[in-house]
Parts: sequence; C-alpha cells; structure tokens
Amino acid sequence: MAAQNDQLDSSFNDLDYLSGFGNSLESEAIAGALPRGQNSPLLCPYGLYAEQISGTSFTAPRKLNHRSWMYRIKPSVTHEPFAPRSPSHGKLVSEFNDSNSVTTPTQLRWRPVDIPDRPTDFIDGLFTVCGAGSSFLRHGYAIHMYTANKSMENCALCNADGDFLIVPQKGRLWITTECGKLHVSPGEIAVLPQGFRFSVEMPDGPSRGYVAEIFGTHFQLPDLGPIGANGLAASRDFLVPKAWFEDGMRPGYTIVQKYGGELFTAKQDFSPFNVVAWHGNYAPYKYDLSKFCPYNTVLVDHSDPSINTVLTAPTDKPGVALLDFVIFPPRWLVAEHTFRPPYYHRNCMSEFMGLIYGGYEAKADGFLPGGASLHSCMTPHGPDTKTYEVCLLLKACTATIALGDEAKPHKITNTMAFMFESCLMPRICLWALNSPFRDHDYYQCWIGLKSHFKLEDAAVQNAQI
Repeated sequence: MAAQNDQLDSSFNDLDYLSGFGNSLESEAIAGALPRGQNSPLLCPYGLYAEQISGTSFTAPRKLNHRSWMYRIKPSVTHEPFAPRSPSHGKLVSEFNDSNSVTTPTQLRWRPVDIPDRPTDFIDGLFTVCGAGSSFLRHGYAIHMYTANKSMENCALCNADGDFLIVPQKGRLWITTECGKLHVSPGEIAVLPQGFRFSVEMPDGPSRGYVAEIFGTHFQLPDLGPIGANGLAASRDFLVPKAWFEDGMRPGYTIVQKYGGELFTAKQDFSPFNVVAWHGNYAPYKYDLSKFCPYNTVLVDHSDPSINTVLTAPTDKPGVALLDFVIFPPRWLVAEHTFRPPYYHRNCMSEFMGLIYGGYEAKADGFLPGGASLHSCMTPHGPDTKTYEVCLLLKACTATIALGDEAKPHKITNTMAFMFESCLMPRICLWALNSPFRDHDYYQCWIGLKSHFKLEDAAVQNAQI
C-alpha cells in the first residue's frame, strides 16, 4: 500500500500542464492517438472511440462555443441505468424555493466547520449554504462548502447541473478528470466544467473548502477596460491537464451523477478516465491565485472590489454578473487622506466571503480561515469597530481614525480572502442558518461604532469659508 501511495504521489507531484484560458488545445498520452484532419474518422487510431462533450449548444456563436473531442478506450455510455443514490445526500440544492431555503437580510457569518470524525469523501462532505435560481431553468448559482477526510474510492462524480469553481482552504486536492490530472493546493482554484467526470483524492486527509456553482453559463476572464491589455489574471497562467488514462477492468465502478441537485448512481466495469487523447476548448483547469496582478488606487480613495475580479460569469445585462470570483490578495495600500480598508456600503449585488489564510483587512476579529460571511442585497456592511477605531488587524495600522493622515504606505501580507458576488438575491439553506457554527453575535462587531460628529468643527469650518 505504501508503494502504491508513493506512486500516486509521484503521478500528481510531477504533473505538466497545458496553458492558456479558453484556448483550443490538444493532448495525447500516446503519440498518434489524435486523428488528423477530422474529428470522427471511421476508425480512430488504436481502435479508440470518438466522443464529443459540449458545454454550449451546437449553434452557439463560435467565440462562445465550448466543446472538446475525446478519444477513449470505451465510450462513457457503457454503463447500467442510473438509479437514485441511497442513502440520499440531503444537503445539496440546485433549485432554491420555500421548501428548502429561506430569505433574510440579516448579516450572516459562520465559524470554520469542523472536519468530520467519520470517513467522509468529497461527495458526502459537500453541502449547500445558499444560492438562487434553478439548474432546471439554466439560470442561477449555488454556493457550497465541503469538509472531508478521505479520497473518493472506485467512483467518479459528474455534475450535470453546472460548473464547479473549487477553492481549497485546508488540504491539497488531487483531482483526476477525463482530460487528465490536476494538483490543487490551498491558494489555488480549480474549475470543473459541467458534465466532466472527476474524482477527488485527499493526500493530506482532513480537508475543507468552498465551491461556487453556476447554472447555464461558464466563467470567463473579465474585460480590462481602461486598465488596458495586461493585469489581473493573465490568460497564460491558467493550466489545463495533459491527457492521462488508465486501462483495465474496474468491476463495480460507480458513476455518481448530480442532476437537479439530486444524486444518481450507475455501475460500469471500467474507469471513466480512459481518455487517451483529446482536443478542444472545453476542459477543466486550475489557477494559482498568487499569480494575480492586483491594481489599486495610487492617490486617494479605496477602489471598488471589482478591480480584483479573477473570473466572471456574465448575464445578458452588460456589467452585471451572475457570479464574480473576486480575491483580496497581498498588496500595497498607499492612498493619502483616505480610510484604506473597504468603505461602508450597501450593494445591489450580494456578497459571500471566505478566507483561505491570514486575516481580512476589514475584520479584526471573528472572520477566520475556513469561515464565511454573507451580506445580501442592500444589507449594510463594512469594517468592524476595531478596524475603524484602532486597527488591530495583522498587528499593523493602515489609515484609520486612530492614525489619521499620518499613515504611511503599508503592505498587506500573508492573506488571501475572496468573494463570490452575484446579482441574484440568495436564499439560505436551513442547515446553514441553524448551523452550530453560525456566529449569532456577528452584529456585535459594529455595535461599538460611535459618533465622531463635532458640531463645533462644522461651525469653525463655515466661519472660515
């Protein structure tokens, strides 16, 4: 067993990748496995089967069309009929309504959820926190978290509902997909597009993280506008797996299909990771958040968080996202005469935040790595009392009321927070609202804010004018 684990570790640690976001790529694990000149010849090289996976309708405009061709030892259709998984999962939602979720404008925060004591893999450790819309109607999103401690064994998950964006917070993930393997560590993300079969191994045991799921669209890089041609997340830093396959019989292998928020299972006698070669622009990928090139103000005021968008899932309305993935990485704060932490605000978008490591500049207490917060549409939020008054965060001061205009340039270090932001108003799952990890005293972090209004200062200023 030790030798087998060493072999697995080597296969993931020595991975090489293709690069480029949205590129049309090709990869073959055996030279000559890709057909030349056509996609579906009468006889494919090595006796392989040709199979296409489509992430968009066939007639989607070419610039928006997502599809790849796979050349596999056996086609994925070779399985027994699907049946509802037993026991059912119970905590996955893909259609949000009165029967499974509630609404509240109250600011919500959760402490990190404990890793389970019993053996739990990625599928059983996944639970929905909130979301909106419906996978059936192909519009909406869901936000999940996972806590797990064991690898998926002799099974693969296929999400028919939407794309998964996985943000590990604790523990590495070894993800095997039909296109190849991804090694994803905390501080990196992985995107597993709709329809791909994948399996998750957990070499470090206890693992925890966040998952955003979008229905009916795919993530893309945000436009840069006046920033120009460069900056934020660079296309070349997105990595796509190279073809890798396994052959041989796998009796009792289980395909778990997530469909309408329910889980179904089907048995087959071979691994789904039998793709010897593939080509196209529809594939899983990963991204290292440390490669993000942040932009910020260089004179006064605090930039809107949208300046830190890594990926966006747009709607038909220009500038309005179904879901943005925004990060708050290490960076310099230099603005003069400016309150540098995020300003107090109410937003027509709803904001779900998580913390991968370190601290967050607007919360001195209570917002912990592995925890989360939700500020829904038009619910006020912003820096807590300690951040505003005395700035204890990260044992260093930025420009707060206590420091005033004497603040010097300061670098935020050892931190990586993120935000899932959506134009849709989220409904909260009951198990999240009633969770023992919910911080019911969250509102207290603002109660200590006091008035600094001085009427005499206004009188003096008016007299000077």
